[in-house]
Amino acid sequence: MSIEIAAIRDAESGASAKIAVGYGCNCFSFTVPSGEQSLEILWAEAGFESGKLRASSSGIPVLFPFPGRLKGGLLGWEGKEYHVPESDRAGNAIHGFVHTRPWRTVAQSENSVTAEFTASIDDASILEMWPSDFRIKVTYSLTGTTLSAVFEATNCGDASLPCGLGTHPYFRVPLGGSSADACHIQVPYHSQWEFADKMATGEKTPAEPLDAPFAATSFDNAFGDLDWTGGKCLTSIEDPESGVKITQTFSDEFIGVVLYNPAHREAFCIEPYTLIPDAFQVTAKGIDAGLRVLQPGESFTAKVDIAVALTK
Repeated sequence: MSIEIAAIRDAESGASAKIAVGYGCNCFSFTVPSGEQSLEILWAEAGFESGKLRASSSGIPVLFPFPGRLKGGLLGWEGKEYHVPESDRAGNAIHGFVHTRPWRTVAQSENSVTAEFTASIDDASILEMWPSDFRIKVTYSLTGTTLSAVFEATNCGDASLPCGLGTHPYFRVPLGGSSADACHIQVPYHSQWEFADKMATGEKTPAEPLDAPFAATSFDNAFGDLDWTGGKCLTSIEDPESGVKITQTFSDEFIGVVLYNPAHREAFCIEPYTLIPDAFQVTAKGIDAGLRVLQPGESFTAKVDIAVALTK
């Protein structure tokens, strides 16, 4: 059975995007005109739109209510223990519930689409695995050659909702040039979170911001203490041969980034997170890890913009 795909387009620029609403509301294609052709900005495995391939390995997975790993798939919260199935092949749950499940389109125009997922409506089994009902909504829109995503997370239940949001964009490299290794990446962080067995310990150390070619990168790490201008953090990937530059800007609801090199090295991931991975354990140690606790009816919003420009 085919999954729902939403297509949006900016008529003036010719930019377009495709969103797999029926498979995690994953934006798996974002193209911009490049001469007489279109340049694909995102990496997705061939056939991703079938809904049969790994949900977290293509496009822009939406990670909620916990980006990253949940140790042992166990959450202790307000005197109760919740069990989330193992999904990282190492005994832990990873990346929440919504990136693998169908969402629902609630509004669409030529250049935008809004979709949402509500646990009690779209998969009530989640209510046995998490402390409260929730809704996550996203609006993707195109303006010129900028793809914007506005997220809104809401506690729809009667109990407190511990949560965090992350996105996991796979940016294609190269970007119209011939060398992925020559692409230049900038991410303005100043600390690195320590991990043991892929779980955050709560300790962090000073780190130099990333300002290097793709060839020098080998990451699966979380970073914090970002630089902010007007409540926004700016990250970028530039292909010096083609002159194409991607600028990903995100709002200060996000407190850090995870950087990741897929093994195929055809993409680079700069992942904004509103908390550090496994923030539940770190918070229990008395360390601020960005964990949000929404009371019934409360919401928060966050925004990510991905702009494409020619620098020459």
